[in-house]
Amino acid sequence: MPQQNGGRGAIASIFIRGIIASDVEADRTSTVVTHFPPEPNGDLRLGHAKSIVLNYELAKEFGGRCNVRLDDTNPKERVEYIDAIKGDVQWLGFDWTQGLHFASDYFERLYAWACHLVRIGKAYVDDQSAHDIRESRGTLTSPGRNSPFRDRSVKENVELFARMRAGEFRNGERVLRAKIDMASANLNLRDPVTTVFSTPAIRAPARRGTSTRAMTSRTPV
Repeated sequence: MPQQNGGRGAIASIFIRGIIASDVEADRTSTVVTHFPPEPNGDLRLGHAKSIVLNYELAKEFGGRCNVRLDDTNPKERVEYIDAIKGDVQWLGFDWTQGLHFASDYFERLYAWACHLVRIGKAYVDDQSAHDIRESRGTLTSPGRNSPFRDRSVKENVELFARMRAGEFRNGERVLRAKIDMASANLNLRDPVTTVFSTPAIRAPARRGTSTRAMTSRTPV
């Protein structure tokens, strides 16, 4: 990677390189893998170019690889932006073909993890609307309120979650929430929405396999 002569960018570059070099020298990692994970919902900007160059050049410097990870499960994404991102990476002089990944590659693994949380009683299916979930979250000074569906049985949650994946409900009609603590001082730990199923907008037929629904971790509230 070209050395910079000063400024905040140079300091950041040296800082990141130093961490990687330290991990390699200490044998904490055998292969350096960086990644560029853009959301294909619009054209890339100048700041994206900096990230692309940084990640690809660092991977090259340490004999590793850089992965491009694209989200093909969110209905808001578009194929045209995926194609544009590939073109931009190539225009900057880098080869994305050896490290291209899609969110759907991990669908089955994520679904299995979610099912495990449901089976051990650490997640539940919530029928509340996004508005009601938001209103019951509480504030920084007041605790949240438990969902009326929080104490559903494991059996019922397992059945509902399977039906969510099968597409029996409208997009976002039911969501999966982690059962943590509605009185937590950290609002992000107040039973966050972990899984929403929606009809994929851009997943190529060859990548869909037997799955007809896409799973995303985006919260609708």
